[in-house]
Amino acid sequence: MKIAITGKGGVGKTTFSGTLACILSEKYKVYAIDADPDMNLASSLGITEKITPISKMKELIKERTGAEQGSSFGEVFKINPKTSDLPEKLSVNYDKNGNLKIMVMGTVEKGGTGCVCPASVLLKALIRNLILKKDEVVILDMEAGIEHLGRKTAEAVDVMIIVSEASSKSMETVERIKKLAEEIGIKKIVCVLNKISNETEKSFAKENLNRIGLEILGCIPYDPEVSVADMKREPLVLYENSKAKNAIKEISEKIINLKN
Repeated sequence: MKIAITGKGGVGKTTFSGTLACILSEKYKVYAIDADPDMNLASSLGITEKITPISKMKELIKERTGAEQGSSFGEVFKINPKTSDLPEKLSVNYDKNGNLKIMVMGTVEKGGTGCVCPASVLLKALIRNLILKKDEVVILDMEAGIEHLGRKTAEAVDVMIIVSEASSKSMETVERIKKLAEEIGIKKIVCVLNKISNETEKSFAKENLNRIGLEILGCIPYDPEVSVADMKREPLVLYENSKAKNAIKEISEKIINLKN
């Protein structure tokens, strides 16, 4: 199953992604892909070692595309580089059984829009390979712009989950992401509400999501243990009594049922 997770910055998207990956890895082999420029997925899982983003691997980029990152305009390079061997080579094992693997994509620094450069080509080819050809569960922690997803890749995503708080700004972001996702061919788009403190917030969010025709897959309550886990750099799954963790576990079962 291929799951893309996105949402406005600060809504808890990465905590949700990492916790979901841990929970699903209890039953499935999972690739958790950090495709957000902020690159916080590994630290949300309690990984303290520094992981070099793939976008910074200059020798690899040159080897696979035939050109160096930052090369002169007009230089010819491969637009379909080989990536089938990279998930195993470039991933970090989260557990000793290897059921959960972490990959950090990184971001391409560019001066203008519409960049077609060796690094961006390699990243998109790698994500395309993970989504189209890998049998494992793949969880993509995306940025709101869903920039890494091309049209054909997006069509193979089983579900896009937009994480949102109960705020007007978050709802505006949800609506924009939904429009972008539909334009590139994602068929199943749902929302997960996060940090919900009371019925007033839940009602506000439901009213707005109903207006734009978006299904609510689940609701995660506000949970102080999320902040504790973050400050200690520990994964939320270690907190047995965490209301947020237990809510994400319920949501994980619904996600698998979507595929079924």
